[in-house]
This record gives sequence, structure tokens and C-alpha cells, in this order.
Amino acid sequence: MIINIKRTVRFLFLVGVLASCSKQKGFGPNYSDYTTAAVPVTVQNAIDYRPDPTVPTAVAGDSSIKIVLAIPASSGRTIKEITKVATSSSYAAIQSTGTTGFYNVPVIPGSGTTVTFTTSIKEYYVNNPVSKTNPAPATNSELTFRYFFRLTLDDASVVYPTPVRVLVLQ
Repeated sequence: MIINIKRTVRFLFLVGVLASCSKQKGFGPNYSDYTTAAVPVTVQNAIDYRPDPTVPTAVAGDSSIKIVLAIPASSGRTIKEITKVATSSSYAAIQSTGTTGFYNVPVIPGSGTTVTFTTSIKEYYVNNPVSKTNPAPATNSELTFRYFFRLTLDDASVVYPTPVRVLVLQ
């Protein structure tokens, strides 16, 4: 009889412990509570997603790189400016509080719900010299570093859009 009482008490204790456990939220690809921007930013002239938006350029000709960032008109916001631009392999460069490591461009004013950043392959390599980790441009390959932007909206809020890749086509 005492053995049955002890087993019952242990069982009830175990049930109580298991019932008090809850699933903990974590981080990773299945984490459903990611913080997302209140105003989504898209790249209007993207030709592919690798997985980031990808814009084209060519080695021949003027080798210009054009990135058109846009927010939905339904957001009720407008883009005031591109405050900073960085070329890097991570967000750390654009989110730093320092003054170095940024692309050498002045503040670029927005036009309603769009803003256009224009540069060239030549300027890219002025800011990111050719090296073993950053080879010279080659046809049908991406530039090593992605473009990261810090946008300021009309209400002074700051948005960090998805990085943009550049694909050299010709």
C-alpha cells in the first residue's frame, strides 16, 4: 500500500513538473517573432533574388550601377533621404556608429516613395580596392560586397532595407 502511495505521489509530481513547462521562444529560421520594419522597402529594378535583390550592371560602357529603393504609397510615409551607404558582407558596417567604412557619397534626397542610388563599378573599386577577397569584375558574376543602405523617412524613423547585390552581365 505504501509503495502505491509513493508511486502515485511521484507520478503526480512528474505530471506537475511537465505541465509547468512551456515552449520557449528562440531564434533561428523558425522563429516567428522577427522584428520587421514598419515600412517595407523594395528594390524596383531588381532582376533576380539571390536571395537578396540583385541589380544588373556591365563592365562595358559606363558600367553604371542603379539601385531604386521604394516604399508602398499605402504606408503613409515618404523617403526623406538615403543617409548612409556601405559596401560590405554584413550589416555591421551600415549599423555602426562610427564615421568610417561608408561609401563616399553625400546624403541622397528621396522623391516621395522612391529614392535612386547611382554609382559605377569604377567607384565601387575606389571604395573597395581589388584584392584576393575582392577580385576584379568578371562577366556573369556578382561583385563581392553588397550594398547596404540606411534610409530616413519623413517622420525621422530609420529603416535598414535588405542588402542589394550587383550582377555583372557583360
